[in-house]
Amino acid sequence: MALMGNGMPRMPAEKKGIFKFFEIYGRRCWNLMGLNLLYFIIFLPSLLGGYLVNKTQSYAPLSLALLTAIMFGPATAAMTKICRNYSQERNAFLLSDFFDTIKKNIKQSLIMGIIDTIFILGFAVAIPTYKINAEENPVIYIPFAISLSCLIVFFMMHFYIYLMIVSTNLNMRQILKNSFFLVFLGVKQGIYCLLVIIAVVALMAMLWPYTLFIIPFWPFSFICFAICFNCYPVIRKIVIQPYYDARGEENPEFDYLRKKPDENLFEDSPQLEKTEKKQSSGKKGRTIS
Repeated sequence: MALMGNGMPRMPAEKKGIFKFFEIYGRRCWNLMGLNLLYFIIFLPSLLGGYLVNKTQSYAPLSLALLTAIMFGPATAAMTKICRNYSQERNAFLLSDFFDTIKKNIKQSLIMGIIDTIFILGFAVAIPTYKINAEENPVIYIPFAISLSCLIVFFMMHFYIYLMIVSTNLNMRQILKNSFFLVFLGVKQGIYCLLVIIAVVALMAMLWPYTLFIIPFWPFSFICFAICFNCYPVIRKIVIQPYYDARGEENPEFDYLRKKPDENLFEDSPQLEKTEKKQSSGKKGRTIS
């Protein structure tokens, strides 16, 4: 681990390994279950609207589904912020931090939600269409493979998109650009996250219909926690930390390392949050070149 002139570690050792993952997750398990429930409740009207559309063949409830669906981006950003703090062993207050994050990141998260909707609809139409046509004309397998590859990359970009929305001052173009590069720079972490998602989805499928009682409390926050645990260190190493290193400045994220031995290491400090916000203004807005 690199040391600075005064003997202070430049960055703490990264949290690695499945044992460390479950050690941290075990301490935050109940909080994460509450977070999952909060996230689920926000989308409950949307799920109900979709169910009614399918059941009644009427599009009257569709407005209810669409109205709630626009909260996907902001709610995902809020869950990501809390999971990021928990995975990095930092404090977070479930309700206040959740809704504060929605308010502070409403613009970018709404934009990202709209982008997601457009891409999902596009892939949902393109991939099945190419697949059907490819059965008659094998040449169509080329655009089919390209579309499928783009879908996988776009999906993996989300391992970084919402983390950067809540952790940096990058604009939306920079976030999307950086996320694309980070998919390849952090390919190992991305594979870990994909394996977690596949395992959770497979478990939910095997336990159906009992998963109806599990979904409100577990899968979303578990997946988000795993993504933050694996991918936030990549963002910190490649996007955030180099900016401070280039200027010889301290990353305020590690202020807790500079506490005196007799200070309470577990005291929640609102002043630290204010310091982070001041330091972050115009300073974390980095792109990968």
